[in-house]
Parts: sequence; C-alpha cells; structure tokens
Amino acid sequence: MSIARYLFSVIVLRSQHFNSLCVHCLVVGRVLACTLFCAEMALSEQTDVKGFKIEEKMEESQIQKAFAGSTILLTGGTGFLGKLLVEKLLRSCPDVKKIYLLTRPKKNKDIIKRLQEQFDDCLYDKLRKERPDFIQKIQVVDGDVSKIGLGINDEDRKNIINEVEYIFHGAATVRFDEALKTAVLINVRGTREMLVLARACTKLRALVHISTAYSNCPLKEIDEKFYESPLSAEKMIDLVESMDDKTLNTITPGILGEFPNTYAYTKFLAEDIVQKNSYGLPVAVNRPSIVVGTAKEPLLGWIDNVYGPTGVVVGAGVGLIHTLNCDPKAVADLVPGDYVVNSVIAAAWKMARDHPGNHEEAPMDQLPVIYNYVSSEQKPLTWEMFMKYNELYGIETPPLQAVWAYLLILTPNIFFYKFCCLLMHWFPAYVVDGVCFLIGKKLMLRKAYTKIEKFSAVIGYFALRQWKFHNNNTQGLYKEMCGVDREMFDFDIGSLDWNEYHKSYVTGVRQYLLKDPLETIPQAKKKFMRLKFLHYVCTVIFFFLLYKFFSFIFRVIV
Repeated sequence: MSIARYLFSVIVLRSQHFNSLCVHCLVVGRVLACTLFCAEMALSEQTDVKGFKIEEKMEESQIQKAFAGSTILLTGGTGFLGKLLVEKLLRSCPDVKKIYLLTRPKKNKDIIKRLQEQFDDCLYDKLRKERPDFIQKIQVVDGDVSKIGLGINDEDRKNIINEVEYIFHGAATVRFDEALKTAVLINVRGTREMLVLARACTKLRALVHISTAYSNCPLKEIDEKFYESPLSAEKMIDLVESMDDKTLNTITPGILGEFPNTYAYTKFLAEDIVQKNSYGLPVAVNRPSIVVGTAKEPLLGWIDNVYGPTGVVVGAGVGLIHTLNCDPKAVADLVPGDYVVNSVIAAAWKMARDHPGNHEEAPMDQLPVIYNYVSSEQKPLTWEMFMKYNELYGIETPPLQAVWAYLLILTPNIFFYKFCCLLMHWFPAYVVDGVCFLIGKKLMLRKAYTKIEKFSAVIGYFALRQWKFHNNNTQGLYKEMCGVDREMFDFDIGSLDWNEYHKSYVTGVRQYLLKDPLETIPQAKKKFMRLKFLHYVCTVIFFFLLYKFFSFIFRVIV
C-alpha cells in the first residue's frame, strides 16, 4: 500500500482510537494525509502501469506552426489541384497571413471575375463556414507563366520578393495534344522563370514543384531521382523561341521520340530545369500519378474535370463509351486529389524544416528532394477492378443524362478494340445521325465519337502499360509527421479502402461533373431500366438481322 493510502486509512479511518490529547495532531495529520492522497491520485492518472509519466499536453501541429504568419505564392490556383490546395491551406492552416494567386484572364473574363466564380463553388462551403473571412487573405496577381518574368508587374514582383516564404508551382497546360511550342513556354520556360523569382525571394523557406509520375514514362522503372535529358531544356526553349509554329509542328513527332505526348515530354524537361537551376534553393518535386476525385475532404468525391479515367467513367455512365483499349490486369495508378494536396503541403513543411533558411549557406550540389506520389506500391488497383467498382456503384446511382444502357468492354487487343468501336460506336453513330439528317436535326454522334476516339488513344497509352514506381521518400515523409499532422494532412495511400472510395467517387462524378442532384436517382433508375430493356431488344434484332443476312449470302453462294 502506498504511503498516502496508508496515512489516509490509519489517520482518517481509524482516528477513533486516538485520545483527545492528540486531537490537534490528528487534524494536522488528516490534512496531510488527504493532501498526499489527492496528489497521488492525480499523479496516478498521469502514470502508466510501469510508473512512467504520460504527457497530457495536446500534441501540436508542426505543419500549422510552420505556416503560421507566412505568405504564400501559388500558381495554377484555378486548376483542380490548385483549388484544393488553396482550400486546404486556408482551412487547415488558419494562421496563414496571405496567399498570392498568380492568375491570368481567360475566356473574356478578367482575373477578379474568374476568382469570384471559383470561390462560389461548393468546394469552399466548409471553408466559408469555418473561416468566413478567408477571402481577405487572398491577393490576386495578374500574370502569365508563359511569359518572361511570369508577366508580373514591378510592384507585385517587389511585394512577392519581400514577403513570400512558400511557393507552390502547379501551373501547367495539361492538354496532352497541346502544340509543342505552347507546352514548352508554359511548362518548361515558366518553371525556369519561377525559379528565377524564387531565387530573388529574401524569405523563401520552401518551393514545391508539382510534376507528374509519368514525366519519365518511357522508362519501366522510375525512382525518386532525376533522369538525364538527351536534349537540355534550355536548348528546347531556344528552339521553340526561334522556330516558326508550322515547322515546329512538323518535327514534333521526331522530337518527342518515345514520349507519347507533349505534356509528358515538357514535364520531363521542366524537371531538367529544376535540377539545373535550383542549386542552393529549398526545392522539392512532387510527382503524383493519375489524380482523381477527393477521398475525404472538403467534400467526398469532389472533382471538376473529365481528364483521364474520369472521362471513361462519365462516357460509360451516360452510355456513349462501350469499349476501351486497355489491359484489364494492368495497375491503374490512381491517387485522390486531397491526398496529393496533403503530400504537397507536407513536402513544403519538411523542406522548410530541414533547409537552413539562407540560400548562401545551402550546399550548392544538393539536389531537390523528389516524392513519387503513387498508389501502385502500397495499394495497387487494376483497371478491371476500377471499372467493376464504377459499374457496381454506377448502377446504384445512374445519371439522368444517360442516352443508352451501360456496357463497357476492356480489351488489350487492338484489332478487337477496333471491331468493337465499329460495331458499338461508329455504326450507331451513323444510324442516329442519318435519322437526324432526315428529320432536320443537328448531327451529333459522329462528332462526339471523333473526340472519344482521340481521347481513348491518349488514355490507351497509360491503360496498356504498367510501371514500377519507388516511393521511399514519400513513405518516409509520412512517417516523419507527428500524429496530429498525420490526421489533419493525411496522405497514407496504404490505408485507403478502394471500395469505400468508389462509393463517393461515383456519386461525386454524378453531382459535381454531371450536375445531377441525388434527388433524381429514383427517376434515373427508371430510365436506366428502360434503356437496358431497349438495349436488349436492339441487340436481339441486330443479331437476328445479321443471321438473316449471312443466311441469304450463304444461299446465294451455294
């Protein structure tokens, strides 16, 4: 029994055995015993079974602490990842002082109008609720990454140089069929100009360049390191600056070589720029694979574009895409957008923590840290399973805009794929457009399938191949984070449940891309059943007519 408990039991509980002469000592003893007992009880609540004291102090977010009072420059803030990054920084790092958003006018809209429309999106509903005054921390900078000096005026440039501590460079053209000159000016030269600006920033603590896991896609195995370019990025910039567009477009296939498109090639060259122009700077490179809708926050399944596999999900869901040139057993390296953003923020935190803070003191031969953010290493998902999940939950929540029943055939065989396209895409397209022509309606399907064929050729390159990615740096980054930050800035892809993810992903595509509210699901299900019945009827009629046709041919020949 402990000393305090003993005194408590003897002095307090057995006090009736003491005579009246000791009453004063008894009172003092009772007070002392009670004090010791209470102290021990309080201590015991802070002690484990082995007697070691446990810290009750709430753990502090190291990332929030690093960004408190800081000024941030962000490019690509109007893109999918950029929107998520702005929202996450303002909501989860509430003490951020200011965010400069480099934005250019687009589609006859000035930058203020573009940003107003962006922040009216439901993506920011949670932020508006938690941080009503968040808009006051955003300052728009008129600029263009395709221009020398990023198109920033002298006053804005001076403010950025004197104030900015963190830079997130995510601006890029993500069109796979972009003209080489445009892609080089934005993705390559724009990165060089950003590094020039970063070097001038007097308070810079970290710069994160957002690349892609497929920047080295001609390789089969990709580590978290730089790979040498046969043609330097600087020479490519000189080439596109001096050559006319027509000549450049003619020689583009020869320049690309094994690269499938100008996007992957110019992102590869952008990394060459980072490698050769970032010496002495606190730079990290984040390489996400195929980015899809959010897994957790701020909204389940939020997405605002139809790039990559999401385009297939939408096309198949509305009954337009029925076949894809794809290896069903190949791994679909998908990563949720919110996880990518969290990994980007964590990379900036680690760089700021590890970097001395003075460009002159940094080792000149120190290369930027590269993080391959992929799912194939810890949570592989095949294209076959990806489509099965989408079919399973897509049938439960079909889109009201569907024009035909769901049917999707994945095949790695190019000849069978072409046959399926002819049978299920082009034949119906000509029939429907022929009817539309006769009744004076606008022809639509042939034009739509021309775009779909082009899109399918782009995604086919990635759906037919598989890469071995290494992500030791990324896994190490997550392990270095404290418990609070792992919860608040979670990007542990190994703990992701793909089944649960796809429930929200499919619903998100329906809500945020097709603008189809959940209230229309009962109506959509009825339409889905009618289209399915019509599909079976048409299939039976088609094969019956095909049988009759071949029977007639056989009789004629015989």
